[in-house]
Amino acid sequence: MKKILLIDDHAIVREGIKSALAHNNLHCVAEAASKAEAFAQIAHTNPDAIVVDLNLPDGNGLEIVSWARKLSPTIGIVVLTLHDSDQYLLASMQAGASAHILKSAPVGELIAAIEHSIASPQSFIGNGIARAIATKKQGYNLTARELDILSYLQLGHENKDIAHNLYVTEATVKTHLSSIYRKLEVDNRTQAVEFARKHALL
Repeated sequence: MKKILLIDDHAIVREGIKSALAHNNLHCVAEAASKAEAFAQIAHTNPDAIVVDLNLPDGNGLEIVSWARKLSPTIGIVVLTLHDSDQYLLASMQAGASAHILKSAPVGELIAAIEHSIASPQSFIGNGIARAIATKKQGYNLTARELDILSYLQLGHENKDIAHNLYVTEATVKTHLSSIYRKLEVDNRTQAVEFARKHALL
């Protein structure tokens, strides 16, 4: 039976989730009502997955997400929140969560998210994520060709290779790179790739 740690400062919410877990062959191994308690319980219980609220009395749940993901690449991390916005959805993904679920969602959706997080902790699911990423890309005004070049940069291709693959000149690639650096406010290709990864542009 898989071990689940519940992190939420509302006891009634935790009780409701515990009941749902018990009916789906999932075991609530521990509970935490704060960030400090969460850190201690994760280290102590080594859960298969955590369900974490974003609003905690002593900090933001995303800090727990980032810490837990750095601690373990295999732990399932489900963000359960009231916040219905692209900003929080993308923040959850970037912090290393496996899923982002609204507290207004059906219980079955939460259970499915927990099971997904355990089976595939490094992937991410969340309603509206494709739209959120598309909107984010538009916000930086990157063209389709600039996104193509970013993808090649991520793979480590040099300008000559990129030009060959895209059937353009190296001068054209350099022009596109200058535009990318300006729009993302970075200075070089390494920073551009790091920025693109962090902000889900790739």
